[in-house]
Amino acid sequence: MLLTSKIDARRLETLIEINTLINSNYTDVRSLLTKILESATRLSNGEASSLLLLNPENNKLYFEIALGSKGPDVQRFSLAMGEGIAGWVAQHNTSLIVNDVEHDPRFYPDISRQIGFSTNSILAVPMRVKERCVGVIELINKKDSSPYSNEDLQWIEIFATQAAIAIQNAQSYQRLKDEVTLLEDQIQDTRGYHTVIGKSPVIAEKLEIARRAAASNTSVLILGESGVGKELFAEQIHLNSPRNGGPFIRVNCAALPEYLLESELFGHVKGAFTDASGDRRGRFELADGGTIFLDEIGEFPLKLQAKLLRVLQHHVFEKVGSSDSIHVDVRIIAATNKDLEKALADGSFRHDLYYRLNVIPIYVPALRERPEDIPDLAEFFLKRVNHDTKKQIRGFTPEAIDALMTYQWPGNVRELENVVERAVVICRGDFIRPDDLILNAGERARQDDYYGRTLKEAVNLFKKHFIQRMLEQYHWKQTETSRVLGVQRTYLSRLLKELNIKK
Repeated sequence: MLLTSKIDARRLETLIEINTLINSNYTDVRSLLTKILESATRLSNGEASSLLLLNPENNKLYFEIALGSKGPDVQRFSLAMGEGIAGWVAQHNTSLIVNDVEHDPRFYPDISRQIGFSTNSILAVPMRVKERCVGVIELINKKDSSPYSNEDLQWIEIFATQAAIAIQNAQSYQRLKDEVTLLEDQIQDTRGYHTVIGKSPVIAEKLEIARRAAASNTSVLILGESGVGKELFAEQIHLNSPRNGGPFIRVNCAALPEYLLESELFGHVKGAFTDASGDRRGRFELADGGTIFLDEIGEFPLKLQAKLLRVLQHHVFEKVGSSDSIHVDVRIIAATNKDLEKALADGSFRHDLYYRLNVIPIYVPALRERPEDIPDLAEFFLKRVNHDTKKQIRGFTPEAIDALMTYQWPGNVRELENVVERAVVICRGDFIRPDDLILNAGERARQDDYYGRTLKEAVNLFKKHFIQRMLEQYHWKQTETSRVLGVQRTYLSRLLKELNIKK
């Protein structure tokens, strides 16, 4: 009884944490859905799990998120309405427990067989928006081989409700934000663009390549770490091109689930799905005559890549729910911090699309590769933050500049901007000093820190500093950091506690 009370307490704490995120300004819906699925799996002692979303256009269920040892393999599949346990749950809008799948005719064994995963029991519940099923949460096997119970089902139904609320909020937020964003993107003057700061030879060389590329309509792929300023280079290509009088449309391909991204890019017609109360122009249609910037192209869903390839090749696409072709005159610039060649090898990115995008590659160097740009960037950010905060800080001491120049900047220009903003808030004098920068706040390891320690202590110290730097680079978002580190988010959370890593 005591054990059950502790489990229920953990479940309630998790629900409260997720509800807090849902009710805040947390707009990364995919990360939120991943957190919900991870929590549901952990608290039900599940071995693996999936969150499937229903595409209203073709009535198919797609594996938006899949956790467990075979998670990446599972995401290659889809289910028709009524197919498999998840398809049955979506079709009947009813929860289901099957603790002996081999003897249940609704079980679809092909996926388990192809990925080499033994499925014994399944718990599946629908996610509902206004009583309409929009997807399914599915848990596979219990780690202790015990059967799923009605109590498990009741808890997972609560988590499914949270996931549905997150999806509904994302849709509502997108609808409200959409018109404002599109209008901002179409402003014809340069108020929507950023200033490029940098006099180093390597930046001058990259800007010259960008300006040369601007003269043509050729696709450009901008590569570089997170925070280096890839969007600035895309802006420079557009501003120096014959298309500079047309719109410059920005799209973050990682910000929305697949079914929302398709409508966002290509638009939809009235009745294409339940919430489609009217026709809607997509980003490609709005970018006609100008440039579209596809950021985080490495996260572009595999199922939509063929449609994007067709736009690149023929400048033609169809809106969601329509068979009428639309022709657009759009230049495509893409950017990523992912290793696309690795994505090609594992089959998550199409070769033909990669070659179409990668006609002119531009690699933006990390800030640590161009330290001579740091003083100018720091002064630029200082002036801006002074203006925003109504402060009158006159500059940096020589020691502070030296500290900025010798730091390695794992978060690149974005991290430098944050450091300067924090220093302005903290500074109590006329000049920013090294202590105001708080560059050592993360207890970063020097070589001397390892001397005199056992191998286990040294390895744990390295883990602590490495994980902390990665968390800082990805703004302490554990889901994104765990993906980059190649570990489960639950394992990363455990490491944070074991190694006493705090924000």
